[in-house]
Amino acid sequence: MNNLTIAPGDTLSLAQAQSAAEALAAVLPTGVPLSALLESGRSFEGRTASAVVASFVGAVSADLAVVLLEAPTLVDDGAEGSPVVALQDVLQPALEAAAATLGAGVLDDARIEEAAELFADPGTTVFALNGAGGVAGWFALRGRASTLPSRPTAGAIAGKLARISNVEMALTVEIGRTRMAVRDVLAMEPGAVIELDRSAGSPADVLLNGRLIAHGEIVVVDQDYAVRITKILDAAEELD
Repeated sequence: MNNLTIAPGDTLSLAQAQSAAEALAAVLPTGVPLSALLESGRSFEGRTASAVVASFVGAVSADLAVVLLEAPTLVDDGAEGSPVVALQDVLQPALEAAAATLGAGVLDDARIEEAAELFADPGTTVFALNGAGGVAGWFALRGRASTLPSRPTAGAIAGKLARISNVEMALTVEIGRTRMAVRDVLAMEPGAVIELDRSAGSPADVLLNGRLIAHGEIVVVDQDYAVRITKILDAAEELD
């Protein structure tokens, strides 16, 4: 198995899969160094019914899954019998490290689900995660068709926007934020003053459905608060 099929004319090479597996193995919180070796047999069969999986969408898209025979220490039961940290949260950084080798894209949140079909798929490349004591688990990577759209023309964009021009969206004005410990929140009483991260006179943020689109200043119109727009942000400024 030399290539993982992504889409007609586009493949994820075995070298790319190997790089992803090595990146994951280097970050896994197992306490011992692990190496990723291409799995030629089927020794993982019957042990992959439940795995931590995530999907990556980008120029190259793929499904990723990891199975560990022993859970990391942080996943051990706490005082009340529940895990200190969920297994998928512990393994998320390792899956992110693997996905980073695939190029630009977005990895969704890791989750625990049935993965026998993924591991058994002929289009999946599986790596054994080997430690000093033998196999510690397995990592699976399966390429799939990218869902990234091609760049539309200006006319196509205008036509599509016209279809949703009457759709209402939530516009929010934010004058500042702060972070507080839970104990401080619980201790709040009427009359408490919360200091925000923005000085008096600083522009307010204008957000459309949670996305920053402009800056403005707070004014009063007929005894109601309003915002006077002072600057519209373009896409590049929004990312700064």
